[in-house]
Amino acid sequence: MPTRRWLLPVILTITLLSLPLLLLGMAVMLTYPTLPSLEVLTDYHPKVPLRIYSAEGILLGEFGEERRALVKISDVPEVMKNAILAAEDDRFYQHGGVDYMGVLRAALSNFTAGGTKQGASTITMQVARNFFLSKEKTFTRKFNEMLLAFKIEHYLSKDDILQLYINQIYLGQRSYGFAAASQIYFGKSLSQISLAEAAMLAGLPKAPSSFNPVVNPKRAKLRQMYVLRRMHELHLIDDAEYKIAQNQPLNTKHGNQEFSVKSDYLNEMVRQAVYDKYQENTYTQGFKVYTTIRQQDQLAAYEAVRKGVLEYDRRHGYRGPEHFVDLQKDSSEEYLEEALQDTTDNDDLLPAVVLSASATQIQAYCKGGERITISGEALRFAQRALSNKVALNLRIVAGSIIRVQKNDKGIWQISQLPQVESAFVSGSPQDGAIYALIGGFDFNHNQFNHITQAWRQPGSSFKPFIYSAALEKGYTPATLINDGPLSFGTDQTGSEPWQPKNYDGKFEGPMRMRQALIKSKNMVSIRILQSITPRYAQDYITKFGLDAEKHPPYLTMALGAGSVTPLQMLTGYSVFANGGFRTTPYFIQRIEDAQGRVLNKTVPVTANEGAEQVIDVRNAYTMVSMMQDVVKHGTAIRAMQLGRQDLAGKTGTTSDSIDAWFCGFQPSVVGIAWMGFDQPRSLGDKETGGGAALPIWMGYMAKVLKNVPQAVYSMPDNMVAARINDSGHPDENGARIEYFYQENVPGPQAAPADPDAPADTINDQLL
Repeated sequence: MPTRRWLLPVILTITLLSLPLLLLGMAVMLTYPTLPSLEVLTDYHPKVPLRIYSAEGILLGEFGEERRALVKISDVPEVMKNAILAAEDDRFYQHGGVDYMGVLRAALSNFTAGGTKQGASTITMQVARNFFLSKEKTFTRKFNEMLLAFKIEHYLSKDDILQLYINQIYLGQRSYGFAAASQIYFGKSLSQISLAEAAMLAGLPKAPSSFNPVVNPKRAKLRQMYVLRRMHELHLIDDAEYKIAQNQPLNTKHGNQEFSVKSDYLNEMVRQAVYDKYQENTYTQGFKVYTTIRQQDQLAAYEAVRKGVLEYDRRHGYRGPEHFVDLQKDSSEEYLEEALQDTTDNDDLLPAVVLSASATQIQAYCKGGERITISGEALRFAQRALSNKVALNLRIVAGSIIRVQKNDKGIWQISQLPQVESAFVSGSPQDGAIYALIGGFDFNHNQFNHITQAWRQPGSSFKPFIYSAALEKGYTPATLINDGPLSFGTDQTGSEPWQPKNYDGKFEGPMRMRQALIKSKNMVSIRILQSITPRYAQDYITKFGLDAEKHPPYLTMALGAGSVTPLQMLTGYSVFANGGFRTTPYFIQRIEDAQGRVLNKTVPVTANEGAEQVIDVRNAYTMVSMMQDVVKHGTAIRAMQLGRQDLAGKTGTTSDSIDAWFCGFQPSVVGIAWMGFDQPRSLGDKETGGGAALPIWMGYMAKVLKNVPQAVYSMPDNMVAARINDSGHPDENGARIEYFYQENVPGPQAAPADPDAPADTINDQLL
């Protein structure tokens, strides 16, 4: 009996103690078989966005719901792995999926804190949750998460698990994985990040929104300090590294600035082209598109357009502040930031709230927290807006929201968002590869692509096509044509009676055709078109890739009254630059899948192989020599500041200065610059293609031709370089040299000049 008395409690105690274990065991036995298959982990294929690259392999942009870049664990720098382990799971390589010491530590911490302050999820458990489970905080989910962690640890190596985590975790700004986050937040690949940057990224998984360094830089900094402290405590970094990383300033990227090259218009063209081919797979299958865009060309074009537009805008005065906020209501930093939130950034044109304003000084608060002072010469542009004599809505006062910008000397000055638009495109005349494409001043403000979508009047930049047609009709650069007054009725214009004028309002009488192009004489172009007939010219211009229906067969065609796009002008001028062949512009070199297999490749036809010869090589050479003189002596003489003898092109200014163009080239590159308003109106009485568009072209060419040797245009066979007099007739003693088709030399053939002399040397004798 005594034995039974103590045995029963023992059995009962053992039973009570064993029951939870039995129940747990039963739960495991029942739940484990129902756990999801790990195929999604072993055959990992996440949604990877479309990525667009330059010809050199520089990332230009990407499209997809998830911004993701896959990286192998072997390619993850040690500093990044250590930062992640310190922040999330320092015993990752010791535990089997569940860190019991971590659970006890978290439980103790939460008990002493009086609430749930610290979690105990391992990296493996986070992988289980991110791939298979919801984020609801229930016992059942936590139990399944732990079982899945055990299962994952059984089937995958530690490095495989960490690789999945590094590639899958959400880190804010639509970025998934640390490789994508590194590019998005810091504009660099994961292999390039510093210790301080790695700690910042490693702090994001806990709360991507709260610790986002772009949105919440102060909270992100606190989280970064925690990660660095943990790395130091775990002896993953030494004292010196810890101190340096704590004090290192971080430059995070804002908006679309995570890409080093601005190419939004080109990116959108690529996206549309790929979507037409692959539909919704475009955004998820990791396609890589390598374009023809050259990084330095695109940078040069972007800077040239931006500078040209802002210089034009400054010439036409300050239009007043963008908005106004009441600083008497509140002037705290939080209020100022909130006031600027709806004002979009525009590269270096930063929005700012004026804190105080006088005729001699402005103090302002810039978006992001910097307080600046503007005074002296930097105020001149907006000086009138600081006067009490202007309307209140145009006046700069405390509370005004303005745009500020640093000038070339790093001094803050007042600026403004321009209303005018501009575009630039360049490419190879030999095969049509597009080197640079800027479709407008700011894609975020205006997505209309002026390179491909803007049908505008080309003005005098159209004249070379008319002159080329005249050469085929027997005209020569020495042909005399009268620059005298003309008037036409409605039957000749297709609309209203017309009395055309030259730009300068002057008439100079008979002149050689070369002189007429150099001086861009409208009367001469009209008389040429009268002679060759508008119908012939309308058909002829299609050789250059222009649309006949966009150029009605009336005499106004001579002055560029039809419609073209800048891309068409690139095609047309390339014919002159390459010796008479029409090449097709293209911007995609190849498309690859996520594994690097080539899915599609462009095989361009070139001027040397496959391209159609649409005009006689002699015609092209003659037109180039005349357009060289436009640069050397005519409306584009400003381009001689580049110090080159191999440039050729033509300015274009339409009626009332509504459109300004410069289309020009060197044998290796053609560039087209345009400026105008989307709702057509005058650029200003004194604005011309040579003043508004040419500087953009020059800004680009100065950089891309910097180390390119000067080219020499070789005179083709069956041409004669003959001396002529002022009347354009052959004359052995003539002071000028002119080029003729062998069969078109006027009068008795004169003693020819040296046909092997460099073209630029001969041309200099013409004027």
